Amino acid sequence: MIYLRLFINFFKTGLFTVGGGLATLPFLYEMSDATHWFSHGDIADMIAISESTPGAIGINMATYAGFKTGGIPGGFVATVGLAAPSIIIILIISRFLARFRTNPYVEKAFYGLRAASIAMITAAGLNVARIALVDIPAFQETGSVTDLVLWKAVLLAIAVFLFMKKFKTHPIVVLAASACVGILFRFGGV
Repeated sequence: MIYLRLFINFFKTGLFTVGGGLATLPFLYEMSDATHWFSHGDIADMIAISESTPGAIGINMATYAGFKTGGIPGGFVATVGLAAPSIIIILIISRFLARFRTNPYVEKAFYGLRAASIAMITAAGLNVARIALVDIPAFQETGSVTDLVLWKAVLLAIAVFLFMKKFKTHPIVVLAASACVGILFRFGGV
């Protein structure tokens, strides 16, 4: 039963996700709230793992979520569920590509889909930033605004952003260095 639920949930995600892997994040947050298969913190971990492994981020996140929920078969089922709608749609569209390419309604639909994709990715990014950069429980406990922000994480995020803008370094190098800095921050007393 869990495998069928995984397939259906990820099939719906794959069917309605437009704009790449990060556009799956709103669906994953909704799935987390509805099923409790994984937490919002787990989603942040999924992003970190998916960004640091080869392959499409959406597929990697589906595999991770499915594995976390149902082991190896769950990872497989979630991945197939996420990919199936794209494969079906591509097969259908390829049959009629010549007609679709010049259809003004299709062009206008893609105009709207691009805007929706940007909004979904932005919302997901803000949610990830909230998880990674803000400590609401500490703020609620102390009431101090300085406890609301995880300053080390903010400084690391700014440093990584500036580093990526200045140097064209491979993301794996940046992720590995950030992981090391995170270990120092959390265990090294820095």
